[in-house]
Amino acid sequence: MRRVTLFVNGTSRNGKVVAVYGTLVDLLSVASSKLGIKASNIYNGKGGLIDDIALVRDDDVLYVSEGDSFVDPQEDSEDHGEFPIQAHTNWLTLNVGGRCFTTTRSTLVSKEPDSMLAHMFRDQNVWGNKQDDQGAYLIDRSPDYFEPILNYLRHGQLIINEGINLRGVLEEAHFFGMEELAEQLDGLIKNSQPADDHSPISRKELVRFLLATPTKSELRCQGLNFNGTDLSRLDLRYINFKMANLSHCNLTHSNLCGANLERADLSYSNLDGANLQGVKMLCTNAEGATLKGCNFEDPAGLKANLEGANLKGVEMEGSQMTGINLRVATLKNAKLKNCNLRGATLAGTDLENCDLSGCDLQEANLRGSNVKGAIFEEMLTPLHMSQSVR
Repeated sequence: MRRVTLFVNGTSRNGKVVAVYGTLVDLLSVASSKLGIKASNIYNGKGGLIDDIALVRDDDVLYVSEGDSFVDPQEDSEDHGEFPIQAHTNWLTLNVGGRCFTTTRSTLVSKEPDSMLAHMFRDQNVWGNKQDDQGAYLIDRSPDYFEPILNYLRHGQLIINEGINLRGVLEEAHFFGMEELAEQLDGLIKNSQPADDHSPISRKELVRFLLATPTKSELRCQGLNFNGTDLSRLDLRYINFKMANLSHCNLTHSNLCGANLERADLSYSNLDGANLQGVKMLCTNAEGATLKGCNFEDPAGLKANLEGANLKGVEMEGSQMTGINLRVATLKNAKLKNCNLRGATLAGTDLENCDLSGCDLQEANLRGSNVKGAIFEEMLTPLHMSQSVR
């Protein structure tokens, strides 16, 4: 069995004695492993390129390169003192944004051979004079974002310390042309972002919020999605449901006293028997909802405000609505039989085909309202036609 001593091209230090077997490719593989470089060429002591394993003799001294031309280690030592310059060794130091990193040339060129870092350090003199006083290669990039990139090149695993912005590391990966790493970072960033969840909030979740909120604190549910949720019989007083989606909800016998339902969607919801004292429902969409037997009347004098609300086709039979503000609201085809509308503001309201039979409209303001086709049978108090102009 033949033995040879291998050195990195241009040096005569840190040699490795290895056994020669198989083909030249096998020897290059052993050289890569032993010397920590990506071995491409093997030279003899006189700079001759060895292209056949048969040319290797026992106890030969050989010089291994990563593709660069042969450098005589004796000439290099004479030119630069006892030790050859760092450019011809495998170990090198990078000064990245003022912070130094020591690594090997093979680390920079092997993992992603098509990257900018690989091209930078594959050739010997690529940096020219871009070195600091200690001989470290200067790179004007962020050291915090460069560190995980260097560790990835060392062991092939992407590890990001806490507090490091993934997008910063991604930017460095793109800068150095490390596309495989960039793909991994893209995936991590996407997975770290919360997915858009438009699923309705459940009764259980809302109850948990209610229990965790002090009684004197306002619970903000503005713009949340409760579509189809069973919220029946819950104490929802003074909660801010502005612009919330409460469509098709079950709100029967719930307490919505003082709640803010401005511009909320209550279409086709069931609010039968709900307490709506002082509720704010400006421009609320409650088309097709049922509000039978609801109480809008606040003994303390706070009036429910449904100005501009869409109440087309609602069922409000038997509801207490003394002093309610329904100005310019739409009640077309609504069923308001036997409702208490004393002192209600119905000015400019659309009451077309609305069933108001049995209602108490004493002192109600209907000026400018549309009562075309409306039913006023069995009125508890006379309706003066002077109250209606259309």
